[in-house]
Amino acid sequence: MIEFIDREIGTTVWEASKYFSVICITGPRQSGKSTLIRHLFDGYRRVSLENPDIRLSAESDPLGYENDATDIKIKSFKTGI
Repeated sequence: MIEFIDREIGTTVWEASKYFSVICITGPRQSGKSTLIRHLFDGYRRVSLENPDIRLSAESDPLGYENDATDIKIKSFKTGI
């Protein structure tokens, strides 16, 4: 297994998570965004909004989705950009 390489941004993201309910991490493909999140928030429940059904649920009723997913801490999605 490949060893995780600590990144300076990790401390910033971790500190920001104490004050903000939403943090956006962007970057090019294969740059370690998801790996960073898995490392920082190990043990948190995550859901990917890549699944069209889950994404549609979140888009069509955002408040209902949030109420149904109160224990989800990490949500991720990818765009076609």
